[in-house]
Amino acid sequence: MKVAKLYSFNDIRIEEQPIPAIGHADALVRTEACGICSGDVMPWYIEKKAPLVIGHEPAGIIEDIGNDYIGPLKKGDRVAIHHHAPCMLCDYCRRGDHVQCETWRKTGIIPGGVSEFIAVPEINLKNDTLKVPAGMGPEDATLVEPAACVVKSFKRSSIKQGDTVLVIGLGVMGQMHVLMAHKFGASRVIGADMVDFRLSKAIEFGANHAIDVSKDDLLSAVRELTGGVMAQIVIAGPNSIEAMQQGIKAVARGGTVVFFTPAKPGDILAVDPNDIYFKDIRIITSYSCGPDDTKEAMRLIREGVITADKLVTHRFRIDETARAYNLTANAKESLKSLVVF
Repeated sequence: MKVAKLYSFNDIRIEEQPIPAIGHADALVRTEACGICSGDVMPWYIEKKAPLVIGHEPAGIIEDIGNDYIGPLKKGDRVAIHHHAPCMLCDYCRRGDHVQCETWRKTGIIPGGVSEFIAVPEINLKNDTLKVPAGMGPEDATLVEPAACVVKSFKRSSIKQGDTVLVIGLGVMGQMHVLMAHKFGASRVIGADMVDFRLSKAIEFGANHAIDVSKDDLLSAVRELTGGVMAQIVIAGPNSIEAMQQGIKAVARGGTVVFFTPAKPGDILAVDPNDIYFKDIRIITSYSCGPDDTKEAMRLIREGVITADKLVTHRFRIDETARAYNLTANAKESLKSLVVF
């Protein structure tokens, strides 16, 4: 079978590997499509894992399933697979902090998402693999995992009905925040970016305002749009200290800033604790997602809030994976790139 293997940020090779064997309660999935994640194109983040078969947003059809598997899935089912799965038994899982579960951190799909076939271990199969409902295609199904990350982001934000939401960074994850914000109770959504294509898309997807930060000062624009109140919820999307600092300055008193992406190693965020204290600001991180979030994401996709028709701008064959990867890294006139089998 063909796989796309990353050796370094600028070195992705299409290689042949044997179809992975499965255990007595595992499944073999024939991949139909896999998304390229914006997190995978952060060099410092991905290269520490190299060499690896890239991709963790796959959807496909169960080709084979172990005789000892007990559950609702069967051969021939289309599934959306999360590459990590929690134990559902530990203290972290009981609190709903699935991404802190030791099992979650150790699990994975074999060999990776951009592969013609994927072995799905029993725990992934049982605890975070979803059957795709009839009528939903594989491209929509690839959006379950990234959409679930946004679901978790809004849950952790403690968003309230009528809030103003500011989304800094309008790549595909920022656009998902825009698409979901009203569903979670926002009365006004403001997007901020410097790429015309993405600013236009945000308006198309329901943002009330789009700020071009290459031309306008972000804080002045938010202040004007909100009558000086600022935004109750700020999603700081880019992996930069500057975006995080802007988010803290743009949040309203009593509001929440969500750091949606980690900063580069070695970066230090300096904050005035009294500014945070007296304004009662919450600074929240949101890392990946858990089984409750993937179920909610699947529901939002079924409702048409998040769809491939809206978000997928480019499709590639597996032989073109490097092109898909580079397009995502360049972050210009594109949103979601898929490798389609």
